[in-house]
Amino acid sequence: MSESETKSVDFIRQTIIADNESGKHEGRVHTRFPPEPNGYLHIGHAKSICLNYGIAEEFGGQFNLRFDDTNPEKEEVEYVESIKQDVEWLGAQWGDNLFFASDYFDKLYECAEQLIKQGDAYVCSLTAEETREYRGGWNTEGRDSPDRDRPIDENLDLFQRMKSGEFPDGKYTLRAKIDMASPNMNMRDPAMYRIRHAHHHRTGDAWCIYPTYDWTHGQSDSFEGITHSLCTLEFENHRPLYDWYIDKLGIFHPQQIEFAKLRLTHTVMSKRKLRELVEHKHVDGWDDPRMPTISAFRRRGYTPESIRNFCQRIGVTKFNSLTDFGLLEQSIREHLNQIAPRRMAVLRPLKVIIENYPESAMEIRHAINNPEDESAGTREIPFGREIYIERDDFMEDPPKKFFRLGPGREVRLRYAYFLKCHNFVKGRDGEIVELHCTFDPQTAGGKAPDGRKVKGTIHWVSAADAVDAEVRLYERMFQRENPDDVPEGEDWKDYINPHSLDVLTGCKLEPSLVHAEPGDSFQFERLGYFCVDSNDSSPDKLVFNRTVTLKDSWAKVKGK
Repeated sequence: MSESETKSVDFIRQTIIADNESGKHEGRVHTRFPPEPNGYLHIGHAKSICLNYGIAEEFGGQFNLRFDDTNPEKEEVEYVESIKQDVEWLGAQWGDNLFFASDYFDKLYECAEQLIKQGDAYVCSLTAEETREYRGGWNTEGRDSPDRDRPIDENLDLFQRMKSGEFPDGKYTLRAKIDMASPNMNMRDPAMYRIRHAHHHRTGDAWCIYPTYDWTHGQSDSFEGITHSLCTLEFENHRPLYDWYIDKLGIFHPQQIEFAKLRLTHTVMSKRKLRELVEHKHVDGWDDPRMPTISAFRRRGYTPESIRNFCQRIGVTKFNSLTDFGLLEQSIREHLNQIAPRRMAVLRPLKVIIENYPESAMEIRHAINNPEDESAGTREIPFGREIYIERDDFMEDPPKKFFRLGPGREVRLRYAYFLKCHNFVKGRDGEIVELHCTFDPQTAGGKAPDGRKVKGTIHWVSAADAVDAEVRLYERMFQRENPDDVPEGEDWKDYINPHSLDVLTGCKLEPSLVHAEPGDSFQFERLGYFCVDSNDSSPDKLVFNRTVTLKDSWAKVKGK
């Protein structure tokens, strides 16, 4: 690769290219994605998955999926299975390289004993509160634990008794002996093991001491031969500890490289806040289409291709920033525009009676399935005397620049005829419930023989053949651009968008949609992209979720 080509790639790939050119790791590239099975993956994890798997694929290397399952009190098989589904859905293939940190519990224990024997770890009897006190602060040095110089034999004996279950939770911890005066708080004798009499989803009750994430992670990377351990910037201050453990053990040394995590506008991605949204019923579960979880995006109709394209578009940097949600929406628009079949749907129906159309007559009109894909062909849609149009496509007293239907006005019906309104009917509440119109049978080709022009084209659905459906219109979850940063004294939940979900019932769809399956995506002409809901839709009840509008309309309302 030339110098100019090297400069065009991100700093992580530049590092790998340099490593390969120098012969480091014998030219191997081996990456991993290491989720903790204590929650659902979100769009930020998607960036890491795409990066790690993408690099392995680009450089002809290997990719591991490894669960860092070191906290049995918060981990569940449900999360393991959902994570595997999400990673696979995004297109990352791990093959035989599926691992768990719990696979290494025996080996990690042996490594811990090695550090004890070297005088690099000790058993500490301080309580959690005392440990925090002894640790000091950013501007004050820590103090040595009273147990820091405990004899090696005594440390080994206590550690083995911790493992055998002799002590209650919290009685002892195993800590690394590093430097209580270090300016890096992570180096102030961090905990390696804690006593937890908890059932583990894989090892059962075999263990009552569990390793910490920092102790487990680097060694797991080393055991698996990971060459480049890619993680987000909050782990930058953990890298000296990562390196210290590996150097003290004298084992294979992967290189940890940090990159900026993905932060999206108008959403939150901390597990604590997402859990709060779920538990307080602000959303309907982890896969609620308003959530930033991968399962939620999948349910909403996003495609793995669109998310991969988005991750490639935003790139990899060393600087934390806020990415506009609109960039993600643009990625799904671009992909669905290419692949989504077009259909007509009326979400807020207003009945139209075409008075000069024979009452018992019905004809078939032909419509293009996808103008971006000629091979998609055409479909048949029925047309008759009574149709539905969108309520917003008619105004009793329209302004000059309203080019849709009004009294005495004429529009073009998509794939059909010119339609002119002559009268309308109001209900008792004063709302218009029915239009009376006429059509021009000479305009079937979309043009009038006399050359007259119409400026508006609207969609419609035959009333006699319409399929009923529920349609859920989703908007961004938060009105505030950065809900993680709210003024002092305010609650981030106060900025939840009250219009993030609008449920419409009695929607009318063209009849071909009766066969739509969960997960199928369509462009509803003039309205946006919609997906059949995978949870609530059934043969007896069609439910569609709006994936995204046809264009970004949020810029007009986000300041409200």
